[in-house]
Amino acid sequence: MTSEPARTSAQPERDTARRRLETLVEIRDSLARSPRELPSKFFYDEHGSRLFEQITRLPEYYLTRVERGILETHALDIVTPNRPRTLIELGAGSAAKTRILIAAMQASGARVMYVPVDVSAEFLQHTREALERENPALVVEPVVSDISASIDVPAMPGPVLFAFLGSTIGNFEWAGALSLLRRVRARMHPGDRFLLGTDLRKNRKIIEAAYNDSRGVTAEFNRNILRVLNASLGADFDPGRFQHRAFYDAELHRIEMRLRSIGAQQVRIPGLSPISFDDGEEIRTELSHKYDRGVVEQLADSVRLSVTHWFTDPQSQFAVSVLEPRL
Repeated sequence: MTSEPARTSAQPERDTARRRLETLVEIRDSLARSPRELPSKFFYDEHGSRLFEQITRLPEYYLTRVERGILETHALDIVTPNRPRTLIELGAGSAAKTRILIAAMQASGARVMYVPVDVSAEFLQHTREALERENPALVVEPVVSDISASIDVPAMPGPVLFAFLGSTIGNFEWAGALSLLRRVRARMHPGDRFLLGTDLRKNRKIIEAAYNDSRGVTAEFNRNILRVLNASLGADFDPGRFQHRAFYDAELHRIEMRLRSIGAQQVRIPGLSPISFDDGEEIRTELSHKYDRGVVEQLADSVRLSVTHWFTDPQSQFAVSVLEPRL
């Protein structure tokens, strides 16, 4: 009679051990690549999420400011055609821009449900509390999920507007972007829509300045990936011995963020063999692809979605597009 409770109480420990092993394998394989890599999802503990929110307010970081302007101008154009009842936002963060969409959805008098999806449970909880204080009529149902692996959201009242803003799609290489869009498409029903934000190709000086801000916030955000691994895995990275570097690859139309080792050093992660870095050796931590309309339409078409609306700012720095499912 006592064996079943014993198995049940041990389950959380087994789940924690399994997740740790999966993370160790992912980190081991990523650091074994050339160049070495770390998955960008590890930026986002609560501190990392707050650093990114600071980045979005920096004068050099035009992406958030310009995308917000597009949403303020076209929110009603986005939500009026299908009048969504649920907004599911992937990689939600603080939902700062999403409030514009929520207000437009509520303008019709409908009861709106907002489902923010993010990897940071702590940050999601803060977002939920803030939104519920500001907007008591809004139903907020946060979902903790790694969207690079799965989109684990329950069935919600439709029509549904899926949103993936901030040009976060640019953090994925082509195959990864297609995989993510396929996961979204698989959850869409007739009448649902997908709102996609994409940073557009432009002068490289403007792009590089956005990832090399004068206050060093992006550099601190970049090094936070090491602090997250120290906290979650017991690693002994010294963030002060890695230098932030971000540059634009004009051929591949993308920013690469990297951390460069200052001097030769060895890092230990419990469960893995020691990892040696040569002086100047780099870890790639993030990609940020830049698009044009043709590339966005190609992505959409590959997963049976159609671009029905294309909204840009006056300088065509950024685009917000509406995609609908196609049979």
